[in-house]
This record gives sequence, C-alpha cells and structure tokens, in this order.
Amino acid sequence: MFDWLNTAFNFFINLGAPAMMFIIITILSLFVGVKISKSLEGGIRMAIALTGMSAIISLLTSAFGPALESFVESTGVELSITDLGWAPLAVITWGSVYTLYFVFICIIVNILLLILKKTKTLNVDMFNIWNLSVIGLLMMYYSGDNLLFTSLFIALIYAFMLINADVMKPTINELLGYDSSNITTTAHPSLLIAPVVFVFNKIIDKTLPSIDKYDFDAEALNNKIGFWGSKFAIGVYLGVFIGILGRLTAEEIFTLAFTAGVALELFAFVGGWFGPAIEPLSNGVTRLMSERFRGRKLLIAIDWPILAQRAEIWAVANVLAPILLLIAIILPGNNALPLGGILLTVLAPALLIITKGKVVRMTIIGTILIPLFLWGATLIAQFVTETSKAMNNFPDGLSENTLISSIDSDPIEKMLAILFGQAIETVDISLIIYSVIGLFVYILLFLWYFKAIKKQNVEQYGKTEDE
Repeated sequence: MFDWLNTAFNFFINLGAPAMMFIIITILSLFVGVKISKSLEGGIRMAIALTGMSAIISLLTSAFGPALESFVESTGVELSITDLGWAPLAVITWGSVYTLYFVFICIIVNILLLILKKTKTLNVDMFNIWNLSVIGLLMMYYSGDNLLFTSLFIALIYAFMLINADVMKPTINELLGYDSSNITTTAHPSLLIAPVVFVFNKIIDKTLPSIDKYDFDAEALNNKIGFWGSKFAIGVYLGVFIGILGRLTAEEIFTLAFTAGVALELFAFVGGWFGPAIEPLSNGVTRLMSERFRGRKLLIAIDWPILAQRAEIWAVANVLAPILLLIAIILPGNNALPLGGILLTVLAPALLIITKGKVVRMTIIGTILIPLFLWGATLIAQFVTETSKAMNNFPDGLSENTLISSIDSDPIEKMLAILFGQAIETVDISLIIYSVIGLFVYILLFLWYFKAIKKQNVEQYGKTEDE
C-alpha cells in the first residue's frame, strides 16, 4: 500500500510544477463550489503562468550568465549571486505542495481572527501567499523540516498582515480617494516592512521636521522621465552597464541590453497572469466565508497594485533603482547583483502609505532600508539555488556553480526564519537565545506600531477602522 502511494506521489511530483498546479488548482476550485469550466480555466492559467515565467528566467539567464562571469572577473566585485526578482520564488513555491498547506493555515487564521473580531479583513489575495510560503520553506529547509514551528511562525506573520490591513485602511482611503463605505484594502506581505518604515518616518519627524517643504510633484517627475524610466529602459541601462564593465563586444552589449529590456517588461506582463489564475479559487473561498460572516462589514484585501495609481510609487522606484545598484556594489556582506528586482516595488507601497506620498521621505527611508533587502537576497541564495535544482527549475544559461536569488519582500521575516531554523536544527543555546530575542523584538515592534497607527487614525480621521 505504502509503496503504491509513494509511486503515485513521485509520479505526481515528476509531472512538473505547471502540470501539478493545474491539477491542484482545478480540484481545489471544484471543492469550494466553483464551476468546472472556471476551475479548469484557473488551473490552465496557473500552468501557463508558471511555464511562461520559467521561459523568461531562462531567456534572461542565458543572456546574462556569461556576461556576469565576465563582470566579476574584470571588476573584482564579488557579486556572484544573480538576482532574478520574485519570479523564481513564485515558481519554486507554487511548484511545492507545501504552499497549499500554508494557504490552508492562512485561511484558518483569517477565519479565527474574524470570529474573535480581532480583524475586519478578509484576504482574498491567495496568490501572494507564496511570499509566506517562501518564509515557511526557508524555515523548514534550515530546521530539518520542522512543520510545527514553521506553521506557528506563518500563522503569526499572517495575523500581523491582516491587522496591518485594518489599521492602514484609513490612509489607503485618503490616498486613493475612497469614501468611508469602501471595503477595499490590501494585506500584501510586502507591507510587513511598514513598522520599520514607520520608525524612520518618526525619526525624520523629530530630526528633520522641515524636510517636507522640499517635496515635489511625483506625477510631474514621471512625465518628465517618461519612457526613460520604464522597465524597458531600465533593463537596457542595466545590460549596457554589465556589458561595459564585463568588457563585452559592442554586438554582445546591444544583445544583452535589449534582452534585459524585454525580460524586465515580460516579468511584469506574465506576472499579471497569476492573479486571474487564482481568481476562481479566491472567489469560491470568498463566497463561502462571506456567507459565514453575513451581516458584518468586512474589508476585502486584494493585491498591492490598487496603490499603483499613485505616481509616487513609480517615481521613487525609478530614483531608488540606481541607488540600489550602487549600494549593492559597495555594501559589505552583500553578494547579490540587482537584476530582476532592480525596481523596488516590494518596498515602495509601504513607503507610500506610511509617509502618505511624501517623495523625499520615501527616497530617504528607501535608501536606508535597501541593505536589508540585499542582505536578505544574499542569505536565501543557497536555499533558492538548491531548491531550484531539486525541482528541475534551475535556469538555463547559468553554470552549475552559480547562485541565484531574489531581491524581494520580507527580508526581516526571512532572516528570522533562517535563525529559528538553525536554532531548531542545531539546538545551539546561543542561537536559541538570539532567536527568542529576535522574535520578542519583532512582536514588540508590531504591537507598538499598531497602537501608534490606531492613535494616529483617531487624531487624523476621528475613528479607527475597527470601531
């Protein structure tokens, strides 16, 4: 019996991530009452999105692999980790059955907090739970597959995400012009950096109170930059920069530049396929949960691009891109070369909400926090590389010794996951003490932040979102 189950499981895994997720998404959608046609549509969209993202990664790495080796040799800069943005992490996580387990954990946490009236947010952005899956898989990787502690850690982080969506809602209403009856918010994992942004915003309040008079119109800046700040153009700049420093020929530099421009644009385009892929399943879960909590006003949390209409996000992302590259070259302890994550859209939304769109503050705080994201990418490189190889998703065009990673959201949570994982696996007293202290500070920071934001909401808007 067990041999048969093992054979069946291995056959399922060996189908590959796209086929595996097609089957899983389709079955789960049917289970929550979605029509068969919509269930199949969601499963097929997910399979196509994963296939497309893998193809773009291979395109990018095939072009940049030799160039990056030449870059390291000619400059002596030890940026030996290739940043492929969020794409490889999404492929890894959605190709793992554990992601669905973490989805289950998150749904249970959301239901419990709604029942206990600790949150008003119903998070329907299920696709981006892959961000939490990365953290969970990291902890399991370093802890020897300790599922209990991993589950508790994910549950804690997800609870913070939901409460954060509650307290951010009044500011989101102000920024987007929503009235008080609007129920749209976002619980995106990238907003977990908000308490740290809040700390630095408070420091600016105390030390540089007059800095806001130097602020400027972000939309006017974006209009002036135009095409030259687009993903196409930033990819071209990056290709030219790497090509020149890598001492490539003119023909090779042009090829590299245009390939990078195409790849960065395609990352965003194909990335947009994941949302519709998970939408039928999200709608099914939303319908079930809304029926359970009928009569209560629920906030519906969707993906962070609801904030993308604010010009400040794109202005600051463009300004931070060259700063990110410069800091990457000189930062001690960093080995990641920004590539796929060159546009810090994993940081800009939190900067926007906490500073309320003040571009100068957003730029200053963003620059201060860049090292966190670079160190995070460096620390997870071994995990990303080994997991990609184990799942047969390692990109073409890179040598076997190359490390890949992602300058992506939640660097603090990833660091805590690694620290806890190592402490659990080794039972090292010093690591256990550091882990406990780190978690205590992390929780304390969030509790202080929630209290401060609620007080701020009362002062500025007259009420909090949970009143």
